[in-house]
Formats: sequence, structure tokens, C-alpha cells
Amino acid sequence: MRPATSSLATLSRLVRPTHASACVGWSAHAEGVDRLLASFAAVPAEQQVRLAKSTSNLFRERSRARGPGLDTSGLTGVVEVDPATRTAEVQGMCTYETLVDATLAHGLLPLVVPQLKTITLGGAVTGLGIESTSFRHGLPHESVLSMDVLTGTGEVVTAAPDGTAEEQALWRGFPNSYGSLGYAVRLRIELEEVPPFVALRSVRLDDLDAVQDTLARVAETGAHDAERVDAVDAVVFAADESYVVLARWSDEPGPTSDYTGQQVYYRSLQHPSGTTHDRLTIRDYVWRWDTDWFWCSRAFGAQDPRVRRLWPRRWLRSSVFWRLVALDRRFAVADRLERRAGRPPRERVVQDVEVEVGRTADFLRWFLAEVPVEPVWLCPLRLRESSDAPGADRPWPLYPLRPGRTYVNIGFWSTVPATPGDPSACNRAVELAVGRMGGHKSLYSEAFYDEATFAALYGGDHAHRLKTRFDPGSRFPTLYDKAVRRR
Repeated sequence: MRPATSSLATLSRLVRPTHASACVGWSAHAEGVDRLLASFAAVPAEQQVRLAKSTSNLFRERSRARGPGLDTSGLTGVVEVDPATRTAEVQGMCTYETLVDATLAHGLLPLVVPQLKTITLGGAVTGLGIESTSFRHGLPHESVLSMDVLTGTGEVVTAAPDGTAEEQALWRGFPNSYGSLGYAVRLRIELEEVPPFVALRSVRLDDLDAVQDTLARVAETGAHDAERVDAVDAVVFAADESYVVLARWSDEPGPTSDYTGQQVYYRSLQHPSGTTHDRLTIRDYVWRWDTDWFWCSRAFGAQDPRVRRLWPRRWLRSSVFWRLVALDRRFAVADRLERRAGRPPRERVVQDVEVEVGRTADFLRWFLAEVPVEPVWLCPLRLRESSDAPGADRPWPLYPLRPGRTYVNIGFWSTVPATPGDPSACNRAVELAVGRMGGHKSLYSEAFYDEATFAALYGGDHAHRLKTRFDPGSRFPTLYDKAVRRR
């Protein structure tokens, strides 16, 4: 879908970039790579290597880093955008906020844009990202045409689906490796053309099986009630209250809603019955979840109208709430308040899991009965199978989803009262439930698997062979060390 010239002009006015969208160019990129390599060389050979960055979108505790880290300060931008080929050359530490600003200026968008602005492209590829276009375009790593990776040997190695055996092995093995094989330095990605607006339909369903069936049909057909669907996700508030949100890219002019200030997006979805309609700019749709960190801003009182009126708009973003969480972790503020009120501490339950679409309702029934957390986010996905998708006929060994099948990502992010004597009881129960239903869970948060179970789920011997090949000196922690031992 190519926007008409007038639509592209409209889109340019609606981008409202928050970061400079100018591309850094190849010369600056080369300088950034040189600084990265120099910082790697400066780390003693007997010491493991880490990134020198103060922010993260991971929700698992890590051991306190010591010593110098890798200098990625010159690798945070877009190198170039090519509207003719609909591709972009992007540095590994470039945030999606910066990337989207640069591509929307050309009427283009990455095929999958994870929900939070400060997620980096390299992070989404090595750690898996997802969003409402994933039923059409899969996961972010599936639109990577090639990438340069700093491996444990201190070399920058190119990974590509049609390169040498080594390049193909790294390209396939990098997704879900979470830095255990190295860090992406440069990525060449596909883009799609988008119009200025998004038309939304919020369909209320009062039965979890109906939610499951609706997501399955949309993912299979790309339509709902004979209308094209370009993006889809869903929110479950209770067993008898769910909303499937169907998005259609649109050139049609007209008024749009604004959920970047006083209004809260997820609350706008709720209605008594039937279907409601809404419209957003393409940029506001992409970042609809960032303003309130989905719904997690309520933990800080930011959804209370009295507080929200005083809360600066520039502070309504996920990165601010993440910093507040980091402060809470450091000083145990929430646990102290719970103790003062005579209540037990809270267990953080922040997870995303994937199950095949046919087990979605089963998992939700178990979850809603056992875990006092709501709402829950749903997002269907299918691996890319089109003939022009890079490596579409080959699975991704460290997160082995099957081509031709629809999965549903189920995300839940909150806290529950901790079980005395077992502060991880709820998270362990989630792991067991996901396993019973043949699913996987993402590794950005706490994991508790034993090594044998973890290996069976996340690459096993293949992960070991990749590690031996690209990090023979163990300069980076293993995937199990990162995900479970939290190193």
C-alpha cells in the first residue's frame, strides 16, 4: 500500500518527532564501531564483557556490574533510510522511538514495532519483540536482511540468510540469544509503507473461546466481518469481558483521538456490548501503549485524574515508569510500605508467554482463576512464510515456533501477594502451566527452569554449538546464565 503524495504530506505533518530524525551516515557509524571495538579490547581477557548502558527493558535482576563496559554511545542512530527499496540501515542501540521518527518521515514503518519507545532494534532482535502486526509479519528478527554482530572473539561478523554457512548460522541463532553470542552493531531491515491514520474497531466478547476463535480467524484470513485487518491485539479484563482491537491503515482524513495526555488508551476500549470505533494517527497508534506502559502507570497513581492533571505530559512514558521501578527495587519502597501496613511483600509477576492459539482460552481460564492480575494482553503471531521473507522456510532454533501455526502472546505485568517461604511461587506456577500447554515464555523476566528443561525449550545442543563457534572464550555469559542465573 503506497500512500498518495497528499497522504505522505499529511503523514509528515503528523509525525511529531521527539528525536532528531536525521540519519547519522556511514562515517559516523564507522567511528561508533571503532569506539566499540576499542572498548572491547580494553576489557581484560579473563573478564566477561557487558554493555555500558544505564537503561534496560529487562525485568530480571542482574548481578551488579563491575569494571568498564562496551562503549555503544556511537551506535544509537539510523544510518540511512532508502525509500526506493523500503529498507533502513540501523545501528544496534537505536531505540524504536528514533527509528520510527526517521522512517515515518518517508511514509515508512518497520514491519513490527514493539510497544515501548526505548526498546532498541538490537534488543528486539536478540530478545524477541512482538506487536499487533505480528500475525502478518512475524517477529522483528524476521525482517532483518543482514546484520553485523560483535561476537565473543572481538570481531564484527556479518550475519545473513543467504551468506556463508557461518553467516547463516549466526543469523538464525542470534534471535533469543540475549547477548550470549554478542551484540548487534548494524541491522538492515525491511520497511512497509503506511498512510497517516489508523481506524480501530474494539469488539467486546464475553466468552474466552470466542476471543480465541476471533484471533485465530483474523490471523488466518487477515480480515474480520469482510473488512481488512492490518493489525490486531486484545485485552482481557475478566473471563466475561474481553476486547479484540482490529486496526486498519487508512488514508481517510478526519478527527483523531489523543491518548498522550489526560485520556487513558486501554480504558477507551471498554464498552457494554458490540463494537466501538476510534481513529488515531499512525504514530499515536504505534505508541498507544507507551504512554501508560500498557496499564502499569496505575501503580504510580498516574491514572488518577487528580494526579494526572499535575503529571507532566513528557513524563507520561514507559521510560519514566521504568526508572520509578528501578528506584523501588533499589530502596525496597513497596515492600516497606506493605510491611508497615501489616501485609506480606509482593511477588512481581511480569511475563509474556506464547501458546498455540487453540490453547489460549485454556491458559486464560487457568490464569484468571489462579493469578490475581488483570488486565491481560493478547497478541497473535505467525512466522513469516511468504517466498520473499528472508529465511522463511527455516525455524529459529533458540525459540522454536513452528511455521504455519498461529500462536498467541499472553502478557501480564503486575504483582501478587508473596507466598511465605516461596517468594517465586506464582512465577513457578506460570512456568508449569505454560509447559503443560506446550508453550514457551519470553526470557526478559525471571525464569526458574532447571538446566535440562531450559535446554529442551531454548535450543539445547544447538545453543551450545553456537556458543562454541562465536564465543569460544566465554566472553559473554551463556543464555542460561543470563536468563536463569541472572548474570
